[in-house]
Amino acid sequence: MTAAGTTTLLGVAAEAALAVPGVAGLQPRLAHRLAAAAAPTRALTTPRFTSPEAGIRVDRAPDGSGWHIEVRCVLAEGRRALDTARNVHDRVRTAVISHLPAPEPVTVTVTVTRIAARHDAA
Repeated sequence: MTAAGTTTLLGVAAEAALAVPGVAGLQPRLAHRLAAAAAPTRALTTPRFTSPEAGIRVDRAPDGSGWHIEVRCVLAEGRRALDTARNVHDRVRTAVISHLPAPEPVTVTVTVTRIAARHDAA
């Protein structure tokens, strides 16, 4: 799969993760956060928006034998984190596998970065 294919997998994985009940949002990785902080100052009227895909990392296995997906989730308060993380894992893996043109191994790692209180915006 090409770089465009990797970008597509980012979107597929982000959409699947965000569809899981209990997921409040996806947390951008440090590299995305540092890049946003280093970007030129925006006008005060321009809202800061981080794409949900920033919370997903897609890598090809070093030997080219499959894909590794990393998902960084912010969970909503009131649900068991373990159950929600397992659900994210299963849904992302299923969505990515169904999107691939040919069967390939897919591993998914889910990291819960925080539990958002009901009044928090993710």
